[in-house]
Amino acid sequence: MFALVDCNNFYASAHRVFQPQLEGKPIIVLSNNDGCVIARSNQAKQIGIAMGTPYFQIEKFAQQQGVVVLSSNYSVYGDMSRRVMTVLANFAPTLEIYSIDEAFLNFSGLTFDLTDYALGICKTVKQWTGIPVSIGIAPTKTLAKLTNRLAKKGLSPDGQVWAWSKIADPDPLLAAVPVEDVWGISKGWGKRLRALGIEHALSLRETDPKRIRQHFGVVVERVVLELRGVPCIPLETVPPTRKQIMTSRSFGEKLIRLEDLRAAVTAFTARSSEKLRTQGLCAQVITVFIHTSPFDTKSPQYSNSITIELARPSQDSAYLIHCAAYGLERIFRPGYAYQRAGVLLPDLVPAGVEQFSLFDDNPVETHRSERLMEAIDEINRVYGRQAIRYGSEALSERWRMRQQFKSPSYTTRWTDLMTIKC
Repeated sequence: MFALVDCNNFYASAHRVFQPQLEGKPIIVLSNNDGCVIARSNQAKQIGIAMGTPYFQIEKFAQQQGVVVLSSNYSVYGDMSRRVMTVLANFAPTLEIYSIDEAFLNFSGLTFDLTDYALGICKTVKQWTGIPVSIGIAPTKTLAKLTNRLAKKGLSPDGQVWAWSKIADPDPLLAAVPVEDVWGISKGWGKRLRALGIEHALSLRETDPKRIRQHFGVVVERVVLELRGVPCIPLETVPPTRKQIMTSRSFGEKLIRLEDLRAAVTAFTARSSEKLRTQGLCAQVITVFIHTSPFDTKSPQYSNSITIELARPSQDSAYLIHCAAYGLERIFRPGYAYQRAGVLLPDLVPAGVEQFSLFDDNPVETHRSERLMEAIDEINRVYGRQAIRYGSEALSERWRMRQQFKSPSYTTRWTDLMTIKC
């Protein structure tokens, strides 16, 4: 028996924890550089603001409707997610963190009423973190995902928790779910399924699994079986090893100079290197890419990328920054206004598996590099990110994101701690 716990309107709820005056008001959260709507409170949904809408298109409407507009604040979201997951880990023997605002719990073996137990989880998470959650309970992960979605739509008796076993007749509910909305079914697969006459979750459940396997393979066959109540997808209690790391941003303003781009690429590479070390991985190649805005049709367009094979697998920030800067110089062309850049580290390998030459002194240098990186990471952990950073990152600040409506980082920055006045 599985339970899917999903935080309700997570980004908006995270802001309300520290700004209770926002309770009951329509809230939208914008993407990087305050571009598009990426999160909405229920009130914002009710007045018709759609996900992904560019902010400039609804700015006047938002002002007229009294919508609270906020820039994305990922440090707050990440910390609040960690708090929620820590609370959830107390309620089940195993936990799978599925996304920043979702987690699967294993309820197998619990003999008491699971609905009451789940309601207790909702109450505790809300009390301890301030984040409201909904829970769907079912014998498979696919049905738990579906049941949770129905609960969030207000179809459950209490509006928070719904167990699949408590649904007297699930067929009408399955028939109302488009096949593309079934967990594990992509839009491409949805089109192909519709071409076969399979338009909703109910018809997918009733399809012969062998027929599905012939057309789509074992992945979609498992979805069919899961819809029938046969568990085929276990909990992933250990996160899979990442195969690649990418750090990319749109700039706060368009950049023309190489120095501005180099500062951005340095920051992206340093951040990617930190992720490598945190996960015990090394990069074998590095890809740098830049491009202009595809929406600015009045200006000349240019995009390019370059992939550099490293002499040896590495997680050393200085070495990776050196390679990235070399690649940037190779693809940079003057006369263009660049809107975005990024660094991709594909084909990752576990640290410590590199093969050295018999006549190479790299093992000594590698040991020195590891000690240096450990010292830098520890200093930045204690005194804050970028307490130590590389000089080329300080060449320019023009690349940094535009966040006109950013709220304080209440839980991750000392200067942003809340002040309570009596």
